[in-house]
Amino acid sequence: MSTRTLISPAQLARPRGRAVYWVAFAVVVGCFTLVFLGPLYWLVSSGFKDAQEVIQSPPTLVPGSFEPDNYTRAWEVMDLARLLFNTLYYAFGALAFQLVFDVAAAYSLSKLRPVFGKAILGMMLATLMIPATVLVVPQYLTVLDVPIVERNLLNTPWAIWLPSVTNAFNIFLLKRFFDSIPRELLDAASMDGASPMRTLRSIVLPISRPILGVVSIFAIVGVWKDFLWPMLTLPDPAMQTLNVGIYSLSNGVPVNVLIAALTIASLPTLLIFLIFQRNIMSGLTAGGLKG
Repeated sequence: MSTRTLISPAQLARPRGRAVYWVAFAVVVGCFTLVFLGPLYWLVSSGFKDAQEVIQSPPTLVPGSFEPDNYTRAWEVMDLARLLFNTLYYAFGALAFQLVFDVAAAYSLSKLRPVFGKAILGMMLATLMIPATVLVVPQYLTVLDVPIVERNLLNTPWAIWLPSVTNAFNIFLLKRFFDSIPRELLDAASMDGASPMRTLRSIVLPISRPILGVVSIFAIVGVWKDFLWPMLTLPDPAMQTLNVGIYSLSNGVPVNVLIAALTIASLPTLLIFLIFQRNIMSGLTAGGLKG
């Protein structure tokens, strides 16, 4: 049974039909490429312009005044080395906590089958329906005075790490992948005397590298792009993240230098995507089919 398409194979076989098809394809791809890459090009190219050229109207497509020193000035004036270190510290700390707790939660829900496990998973997924801004006030009050221990976590990494630990979406991704692991494999390990922890460490985690890579990227990017929460919980300039630090130091900075700083701040996440895009797609689709 042949698949029906907008253009039949007979029409594509004709020179005119083939030409129309490729022209339409090129126009659509070109428009989408322009929509997605246009702002990125404007960001990078504006970092090479002088301040007057950046704000002029209409804007120039190619920089008329090439000033690469803007990026050097941005690195020094905005103290980007310190901000980058802070952000990497928070991001990899959040990654470590998420891998430990989210993997444990997903593995227990998938393979250990706890009582009310489906209800617990349902309540976790229900939290995805709650807008993040609704949780800002209760989370802030919690880190301001943590119950039981009565500690103030402002201006500490724990204010970033703890709220990011239980990520319902990551738990769902991990559980879906763990569900696809054959039960016979785990039963064989159990018959050999392996404990659930040993099975997780020696069997489940080694074959879960694709989905662990996706969760790791999501964890790092989630901390990297966040602005509102670090701005509220890290008022000390020495503790601020990259986005908050650039915002705090933007007063009095020329607009072209500020844009150069924003370009530098955007590069790490863009490089992560370009390097690991295949891993992201394969990890998202892993576990989607059984058998």
